[in-house]
Amino acid sequence: MIAELGHFTLILALGVALVQAVIPLIGAWKGWPGWIAVAVPAAKMQVVLIAAAFAALTFGFVTSDFSLRVVVENSHTLKPMLYKVAGVWGNHEGSMLLWVLILALFGAAAAVFGDGLPPRLLARVLSVQAMIGVAFLAFIVLTSNPFDRVAFPPFDGRDLNPLLQDPGLAFHPPFLYLGYVGLSMAFSFAVAALIEGRVDAAWARWVRPWTLAAWMFLTIGIALGSWWAYYELGWGGFWFWDPVENASFMPWLLAAALLHSAVVVEKRESLKSWTILLAILAFGFSLIGTFIVRSGVITSVHAFANDPERGVFILAILAVFIGGALTLYAARAGSLEARGVFGLVSRESALVINNVLLAVSAFVVFIGTVWPLFAEMFFDRKLSVGPPFFEKAFTPFMVLIAILLPIGAMLPWKRGSLAKTLRPLSGALVLAFALGALAFALQTGRSALAPVGIALGTWLVAGAASELWHRSGRRLARLKRLPRADWGKAASHSGLGIVFIGVSTLMAWNVEDIRVAKVGETFSLGDYDVTLAAVEKKQGPNYMTTMATMEVDLHGEHIATLYPEKRFYPVANMPTTEAAIDNGFLRDVYLVIGDEQKDGGWAVRTYVKPFANWIWAGSILMAIGGLLSLSDRRYRVAAGARRSNAAASPAPAE
Repeated sequence: MIAELGHFTLILALGVALVQAVIPLIGAWKGWPGWIAVAVPAAKMQVVLIAAAFAALTFGFVTSDFSLRVVVENSHTLKPMLYKVAGVWGNHEGSMLLWVLILALFGAAAAVFGDGLPPRLLARVLSVQAMIGVAFLAFIVLTSNPFDRVAFPPFDGRDLNPLLQDPGLAFHPPFLYLGYVGLSMAFSFAVAALIEGRVDAAWARWVRPWTLAAWMFLTIGIALGSWWAYYELGWGGFWFWDPVENASFMPWLLAAALLHSAVVVEKRESLKSWTILLAILAFGFSLIGTFIVRSGVITSVHAFANDPERGVFILAILAVFIGGALTLYAARAGSLEARGVFGLVSRESALVINNVLLAVSAFVVFIGTVWPLFAEMFFDRKLSVGPPFFEKAFTPFMVLIAILLPIGAMLPWKRGSLAKTLRPLSGALVLAFALGALAFALQTGRSALAPVGIALGTWLVAGAASELWHRSGRRLARLKRLPRADWGKAASHSGLGIVFIGVSTLMAWNVEDIRVAKVGETFSLGDYDVTLAAVEKKQGPNYMTTMATMEVDLHGEHIATLYPEKRFYPVANMPTTEAAIDNGFLRDVYLVIGDEQKDGGWAVRTYVKPFANWIWAGSILMAIGGLLSLSDRRYRVAAGARRSNAAASPAPAE
């Protein structure tokens, strides 16, 4: 009965979304206040209905209702409760329901917090948002019903994919979807502005908080996924350039470009056309990611579905919304004339360069991701584009961004002097060169990757600190009074610098040892001595495990006892690797136990991962920076609009 109620509320939500998509749009066109007013209650009602459907599906998983097909295929009575709940979105149907729930949440948030927006603009924004909802609700109802019943319910389920039974991946999809779907708000604002034929500073102030929130959630989601891959898959890496990893990374890059571009629109009324295009493309790449994960065109541990028919439906959604938005964009190109004029050496120019580098790097990742598909379709050739391509093609853009970021942040608007701008950054520059030279001197016979990464990371962190110090007028008391947005920007840029240091040092200074070891044997791992003390067979809640006990010593001093595991899930008939990691500030000792060998030994892989945790610490700091900026009252939703209810008013110059 509860499942039927969930199905009914889902269909009802589709009807409400249709009303929200059509009535307010006509009302805004005709100037009918009553029709315009439909948008806000419809957006609120839609989120209530979809939340009810999601709650009904969650109830089915929590109570192990094996009359539901999706519960049978993705749950089991012995599964811990956390993974029963995570199973709701650990499959195609449930994850799409979460997708539309988040879409409706963003629409309802715009309805609640957008009271200062011009009524016609708000109606059009909510109408476009509802159109996206209609498309995906129809997709769920017609092709991916999460409430589909089975004729003969089994006594138990087939269990969730064991790789997904992990806390890191339990929370990874919701954050990722908050980022993916959050970009729909930027898209809706862009299309609404194109319909009105007006893009100005007020519009940029309205769109930035939504983009910032989406970018922040994407940052957390990508970091959680990377962290999960690092400790769960047992290969010791943090990024493999998997197509599904790239599908989340491309919107992140474009959202970062959109954030910086919107600043220019807000401050200088320039880059209007480019900013609208970025808003369309950022959400477009989110839809491309949805297509990649659910179409069956790629095979990945991340993929939810392998159904070409569903892929065609999503491709049609992508074509309609992105094709339609780009057509409208082309038709309105004449109304997006820029007003601000700026010199070659100015913050505007620096942000333009930043945008170009981020956009081109995103398209490099896109080409590397889809090229094997095109090669197979058009040239009948099977190709593989792996990490070597991405590292060589993508890295130069990131190096240039890192070099230019502190300089661009310090340049004044309209026109400036490069020599004058570099003067406050001289200390940061000296420190970056010094630490890079020290790293180069300490390493022997290795590439320049780590020294260059350390220098660039230090440059970003020290540059952000220098900018804060410069903005405070070199007075400690004034630092506390700086706007939160300034602190947020400094935190995000510093976080990026810390990620640079972590990635470059881990890739350059990683120590690896693969061997067969017998119980009681001690072997060297760099400066460490590792002893395989014991191997035991144990029973987990819904798996069997082979657990090793391994002692780690440094220069004769015991520092850790670690317990790597090799698990086997009998219901899914699938093994997993559970690495054991001794986390440290400057390094991780990473141990993996493999299969038993014929001679009685065990396959063992051991690593020393320098600065590994800096990657995720930097990502967390970037997200905190986004949160700090979002909490600045100047960037709250429609803050600018409340000061001038309908008309655009340029932001004050810095």
